[in-house]
Amino acid sequence: MNITKEELSPVELRLTVAITESDYKDEATKKIKEIGRTHVIPGFRKGHVPFGELKRRFGKHVTSDVINDTVYRAVIDYIQENDLRVMGHPLPVEVKEVIEEGDQEFKYDIALMPQLDIKPSSDDHYPYYEIEVTEEMINEQDKNMRKRFGTQKPGEEMTEDGVVKGSIMQLNEDGSVNTNEGAIQVTDGIVFPLYFKDKEETAKFNGKKPGDKVVFNPWKATDGNVGELASMLHVDKEIAGDIKGDFEMNISEIIVNIPAELNEEYFTTVFGEDKVHNEEEYRAAVKDLIANELAQNSHILFRNTFDKAMMEKYGDMNIPAETMKKLFFAEAENPEEAFKAQEAGIKHEIIEANLLAALEVKVTDEEILETAKLLTARQFAQYGMAGIDDEIIARYAKEQLEKAEVRNQIAQNVLTSKLYDAIENTVTLDKQTVSLDNFKEIAKNI
Repeated sequence: MNITKEELSPVELRLTVAITESDYKDEATKKIKEIGRTHVIPGFRKGHVPFGELKRRFGKHVTSDVINDTVYRAVIDYIQENDLRVMGHPLPVEVKEVIEEGDQEFKYDIALMPQLDIKPSSDDHYPYYEIEVTEEMINEQDKNMRKRFGTQKPGEEMTEDGVVKGSIMQLNEDGSVNTNEGAIQVTDGIVFPLYFKDKEETAKFNGKKPGDKVVFNPWKATDGNVGELASMLHVDKEIAGDIKGDFEMNISEIIVNIPAELNEEYFTTVFGEDKVHNEEEYRAAVKDLIANELAQNSHILFRNTFDKAMMEKYGDMNIPAETMKKLFFAEAENPEEAFKAQEAGIKHEIIEANLLAALEVKVTDEEILETAKLLTARQFAQYGMAGIDDEIIARYAKEQLEKAEVRNQIAQNVLTSKLYDAIENTVTLDKQTVSLDNFKEIAKNI
């Protein structure tokens, strides 16, 4: 067997594999005989079929498979031995359904990964914007957190986020309660004015107290959402869409949220034992919490800034367009247009692959498992199952990783995350603290 290469372009090769009968004959003979040993052939005892009969029946098919396998393995070995960085897989120039015996040649086209001169260093400067944490943000976060960890109790007057309970009665056009048969009368109604779509309807509940009556329009309050109407008025969805008149609610109870007090129990619940001891430390901890959340935006903006700079510098790279069209877009209605639509994404992947090689970023099985465990724990938490034993989390995570598509997706996410961490630690970040509004303006222009 002999393999020669022809350079179709700086990033495309054609490998020609010249194969002789001696390269595959023994393997083909072995597989044909194996059929005789393991299969029942009508008219013959198992294991006693003459080789000539086996070859007559199965020879062409088996030989074709063996030749294909032999040639393809030789191409893969050539790629590995010559350390070729290939995009996709080797593409046969001609596909033969049946391959005759004898000496012959096979050709494969290969798309090579463009080798870019990318080597990030501390000499490379990039802007890095950190968002200023304001007192207003801290106050808002404090309000939301204390509400989240607060308690719900019956209140004496309606509040912004109060829940209203009581009877809901359908009204006639003249404003009187409809007492006719079939009239809608809900004795155990519950409404959440804060979430009404029409804020004029929300305002009707302002300042109300238990014992008060409120005339409101459920249709306007829900913006005609049939599901919400059906739930509020205890009717079937089939008729809810036709209910557009006013209703009267006789308020029996208002449930209000009592924010958590700033005390040791609250500090421990939110931040853990012995982490926060007083209001000053609490506000500092809240500030750090906000800063960590906002930092994700800074990382994303840096990534976008860096990607844009890379595309500007390397976007005119020579890519194996013709071979890639055949590999990935041959089934498209218009392969040329399909390729052009994906060209920027392909170039981004090439740049990323070169960066991974330059910074020697790799992912371990342990990192993949730890990420899978984290995702599994979050999923349990979403269903209110926090604090699950680590052994159970690990078992579920391993089961998910047995699915190739899940494992590949997690591995790619970990790889990308590690890559941009490495880039941030390699280049020089010119850090600036900006307001949230300024940050949004900067992000718009990236």
